[in-house]
Amino acid sequence: MAKDYYSTLGVDKRASTEDIKRAFRKLAQKHHPDKGGDEARFKEITEAYAILADEKRRREYDNYGQAFSGSGPSTSSGGNPFGGPGFDFSQFQQGFGNGGVEFDFGDIFGDIFGARNARSRTPRGRDISIDLEVPFKDAIFGTKRSVLIAKVASCDICQGTGAKPGTELDTCKTCNGSGRIHETRRSILGEFSSQRVCETCEGSGKVPKEKCAECKGHGVRRREVEIHITIPTGIDDGEMIRLTGQGEAMKAGVAGDLYVKLHVLPHQTFHREGANLVMTLPVKLTDALLGTEVSIETLEGKTLEVKIPAMKKAEELLRVRGKGVPVDSARGDLIIRLEVALPHKLSHKARTAIDDLKSEGL
Repeated sequence: MAKDYYSTLGVDKRASTEDIKRAFRKLAQKHHPDKGGDEARFKEITEAYAILADEKRRREYDNYGQAFSGSGPSTSSGGNPFGGPGFDFSQFQQGFGNGGVEFDFGDIFGDIFGARNARSRTPRGRDISIDLEVPFKDAIFGTKRSVLIAKVASCDICQGTGAKPGTELDTCKTCNGSGRIHETRRSILGEFSSQRVCETCEGSGKVPKEKCAECKGHGVRRREVEIHITIPTGIDDGEMIRLTGQGEAMKAGVAGDLYVKLHVLPHQTFHREGANLVMTLPVKLTDALLGTEVSIETLEGKTLEVKIPAMKKAEELLRVRGKGVPVDSARGDLIIRLEVALPHKLSHKARTAIDDLKSEGL
């Protein structure tokens, strides 16, 4: 039975090459084995992309249910995206060019195939995440927060060099200062060159004559670091803020990122609906019938005079323009839900007055 590559990538048969590329990139990052993903699923989406991203193969697949041209994977051979019969390994290094596809698999796969792309990426520290509670008002109007987190950070004693302050660094003899060890391996598919980070210098190409006593020569250590976070206006509950380079550090590499997940605390008066702020205002029966003017305190803490016209229903909405959530250079509205508050107990005088109203047909 022919494989449905479109379903594998979650795209329509009329999807453009860019749509296919975006779908593949998203799925590949999600299912990459190095990120704890499903390897079998990863192979499926890789095979699907190899066919659909190439115009000629896609045309053959649409017409015949399989692709015949090129040396990439096909439905008949169940091509192996990790190299082997029926697949051209070099396409993962150079990208698929004959169909106008410029996407480079190396951008996503890294060294899963044992060989770095020519544009070898700098080693990167681990991403970390934290949860942060913010008051409702701060989430609407934005604020700045500082938090203290424990993470692997650059050593503050040796400034990340790994050397005892005042001592020198020597060129690593293991890698001759390159920071990487190059290896060539033979297999039934031919020779494959790979490179790995030098374990002696941890990729820096330098080794200290005397190691830093605090970090033991690693250049990084676990310590508490104060992080300053800018919370933008109008951020919603559950949204993430990405702080580039604020994750864990790595010697001879770049720091990972810090992801801050915001939990917006509820407000006793207001809640949010899109760009609007919503509040409920009880209105006395007489005010609902005759209309009135009330003073309410806005989220900013200012007093706002609001005129309530005579109500025609027990529940009505009143809109105050420009008093809602800041969005770009504008603001949403304040929505006031007017609810008639019926009295729990009537005096004799009030009951008499209501009886009179009842006789009037009200």
